[in-house]
Amino acid sequence: MGNFSFEKTAHDLIRGSLKKCNTRISLRLEPMTLSVAIISDTHAHLDERITKLITECDYAIHAGDICSEAILTAMKPKTGKIYAVAGNNDMYLNAGNIPNSIQIDLPGGKVAIEHGHEHGMHQPSHDSLRKAYPDAKVIVYGHTHKMLQDKDELPWIINPGAAGRTRTRGGPSCLVLTCSEPEWVIKEYRFSEEG
Repeated sequence: MGNFSFEKTAHDLIRGSLKKCNTRISLRLEPMTLSVAIISDTHAHLDERITKLITECDYAIHAGDICSEAILTAMKPKTGKIYAVAGNNDMYLNAGNIPNSIQIDLPGGKVAIEHGHEHGMHQPSHDSLRKAYPDAKVIVYGHTHKMLQDKDELPWIINPGAAGRTRTRGGPSCLVLTCSEPEWVIKEYRFSEEG
């Protein structure tokens, strides 16, 4: 068929000299995939290795106990989109304007985010969280400083652990969710404690 030029074809169409166009265009669209850095419990310090990891992700989530506006400023995902909720230690942060919970739509499902302390002070109840957000695919909470993934049933319940210095239980940690319509994958990151 030779080279195909839109300008030539448009010109020919306008002049009426092109009677039939047998050009077939097929598009193969890949599902949109997003990466989301998920952190919690920074308590006014964000580990620099986690800060770097956030820059490699499309979005970032902070599940509370931020304790300093500088933490939110330091979080720089590729798109600039940061979703943060207040923890039990954030009552004076940003004049109290950070929500207690939010839900966001991502390819393939919804993520619900809250700090978790209202579902049990020492160990938030996963049953209670699931009842609060039945339409979510994943529920993110913090508070315990313990990284976990509970995928026994839907919605999944995840906790990124502590991304700062306070009670990291083996070193600062976070999660990265990679999501598309057909698949969600959660990867755990744990960094060594700084000496």
